[in-house]
Amino acid sequence: MNPLFKSRGIIVSCQAYPGDPMYDESSMLNMARAAEQGGAIGIRANGERDIRNIARNVSIPVIGLIKRNIPGSEIYITPAWEDAEAIIAAGAKIVAMDVTMREHRNEIVRHMIHNIHACGALVMADVSTLEEGIMAERLGADYVSTTLSGYTSYSLQLEGPDIALVAKLCKRLEVPVIAEGRIWTPEDAVKALEAGAEYVVVGSAITRPEQITARFAQQALTYLMQGKAASR
Repeated sequence: MNPLFKSRGIIVSCQAYPGDPMYDESSMLNMARAAEQGGAIGIRANGERDIRNIARNVSIPVIGLIKRNIPGSEIYITPAWEDAEAIIAAGAKIVAMDVTMREHRNEIVRHMIHNIHACGALVMADVSTLEEGIMAERLGADYVSTTLSGYTSYSLQLEGPDIALVAKLCKRLEVPVIAEGRIWTPEDAVKALEAGAEYVVVGSAITRPEQITARFAQQALTYLMQGKAASR
């Protein structure tokens, strides 16, 4: 277990995007504060502004990333060293980055990890398969996360979390494994911990009110439509 975190447990991903009602300077900071009060052991945050605001105002470690679209590339989570450098300058102790096999970026990734370590920060590798997790550890990542399972064309496309991948990574890797992606309930989080994950990242189920509401609304609509059909 890495000394940055006080224990195994829940990391809350506090992210909002242009067009979201929560996309302003104070909303994600307040989400992070609330998450810390609720027992989160860490925060995952996107963008220099939110990383800086959160890192200055919580006492738990911040995992930072920058999502940036590059024309012609599928890599959008901290795609370049300049992004990692900005994340560290903003106060994150851990840099999250794409370490998938897309676009044959091993040397770029190795160089980025080396530079991140030289700055005194750690690396969270976002992967989508067992093979990528093994590669990430070999390249020097300090944590391996299942963040991108279901978000690459060749990984399993599941409605819920990829617990099987968590279990496989835990059996093969020496570095801590983090479960992330489509964890909607406390039961999902417990399953990930039971599979061996050191930490579980929960995002939309906690910090995206529009998505939480949509899930409730869809379930209610389905129930109501079924009731109407049965009454005909």
